[in-house]
Amino acid sequence: MSVNGIVYLVGAGPGDAGLLTLRGKELLERAEVVIYDGLVSHELLRYAPPTAEVIYGGKHDRTRCVSQADLNALLLAKALAGKRVVRLKGGDPFVFGRGGEEAEVLAAAGIPFEVVPGVSSAYAVPAYAGIPLTHRQYASSVTIVTGHDAPSSHASPVLRSITAEGGRITHHAITHHAKVDWAGLAKVPGTLVVLMGLRSIQAIAATLIAQGRSPDTPLAIVSHGTTGRQHTAVGTLDTIAELASRADITPPAVTVIGEMVNLREQLNWFEQRPLFGRRVAVTQRSDLGRPLVAALRERGADVLEVPATRWVPHPDRARLDKALAELTSYDWILFANPLGLEFFFERFFQVHGDLRQLGTARLGAYGPRTGQKLREWRLQPAAVAADHKTPLILEAISRCGSVKGQRFLILRGDAAFEKVPEALAELGAVVDVVPCYAVEPESEDLTGGAKALVEEGADWIVFASGLAIEHFHQRFDLPGLMARFPGMRLALTSPTVQWALDRLALTPSAISKPDDANDMVNAIVQAELPAQAAGIAQPHRTTDGHRYTQILKA
Repeated sequence: MSVNGIVYLVGAGPGDAGLLTLRGKELLERAEVVIYDGLVSHELLRYAPPTAEVIYGGKHDRTRCVSQADLNALLLAKALAGKRVVRLKGGDPFVFGRGGEEAEVLAAAGIPFEVVPGVSSAYAVPAYAGIPLTHRQYASSVTIVTGHDAPSSHASPVLRSITAEGGRITHHAITHHAKVDWAGLAKVPGTLVVLMGLRSIQAIAATLIAQGRSPDTPLAIVSHGTTGRQHTAVGTLDTIAELASRADITPPAVTVIGEMVNLREQLNWFEQRPLFGRRVAVTQRSDLGRPLVAALRERGADVLEVPATRWVPHPDRARLDKALAELTSYDWILFANPLGLEFFFERFFQVHGDLRQLGTARLGAYGPRTGQKLREWRLQPAAVAADHKTPLILEAISRCGSVKGQRFLILRGDAAFEKVPEALAELGAVVDVVPCYAVEPESEDLTGGAKALVEEGADWIVFASGLAIEHFHQRFDLPGLMARFPGMRLALTSPTVQWALDRLALTPSAISKPDDANDMVNAIVQAELPAQAAGIAQPHRTTDGHRYTQILKA
């Protein structure tokens, strides 16, 4: 086997994490090193194994800009060390992504590589803005150019080349060959798509008009396309200055020029979703919050993942091991939540290795989600409570008969607020409570959601447990955060969580059925309806933290 590793140049898509290809996901899951661009969705980094080395290699963050020369050297060094490297690049690596340059370096060094095409922003962003690039009645050709190679302010266009050296972009005037012939493009029919050209779009528009394009040619600038932060400004070539100066139009942006822009009014599907333009912070752990995150994004929300708590194996294994040795003596085993079930079985198989050692005890779940988790293990729960309220848990258990004299094993965390053990003991049961995991406040920010929340705020914060509220408050000072962003509202995934907000003198604006992601989303949508119907101005955020006002459509 060669001592060299291999490099995969993987297109990450334009921003929506769901647009990553299956091949890209497969390679991320097997990566030993991941080098990612600044515009890549941080959600994709979760596909990498916990043991993978994850390295920032972006050029869009002025404080952390990495030169192309340094990136090339890094790719070579990791590959020569025998590593399986995924170079995760925004959009498609071979469409204005410098993937060709990186492939050249690898090929020259004899490093094996593979190119995994990605969904390019050139066509994905216009699609999310409701703008087809071709149509039999309007346009049968598409031209894609980089706006970095912009015309000068002189009357006749001066063509330029670009080089990157030492982390700086240098423009060189050239006459022997042109990267972009703007004068020629003014005469080319069809749709023109300009990538990375926001800063120079006014000069581009002026040149196109001077070379024959009508000033009334429709034009759209789409900022942060395919994400919940997408904003679209529509006008014409001669109104480009006004459009480009809008507070919500910031890089990255894609500009579409041509008659196809007129179809947006009819085909604008993404920005019409009920929660589009709303930022929602979800405080559950990523795996537990996945259904809610997916449901929110399906309705158009910009979701920040800000886990408030993390779960770790309980440091005292002695009590759990004692319970595992006595499983056959229990009449009931109750699981407080899905995570407790996972931690229990992780230790169970380390001790026993055979599911049949679980014995004949009846199994109970504190809620529907925990009950479903048991069924995924092909275990049929005898009792599943409708919610985590103590009376509802007792009601579900009591349907199976008297608990008097029955021996219960309750598996939960080191902190719990329900009173099920006490209530069962009062009814004559013998109860052992065994913590199989510990809950700690989360301090890491793997996706950048916490940073965005503190700097820019959100429209909603969703909590799924009282402990999550307490841990979130410890980290962020929840009342103080609400005071900084007075438009922010709180949502609870169960009415049993409200006590934790009461302690902070805060009131929820939306409450859903327990463990029901769609009901939570519907509750938020319903809470938004009065403001939408009244046409009340709602605050939105730009990526640089500034706020502007947009009147919602009735």
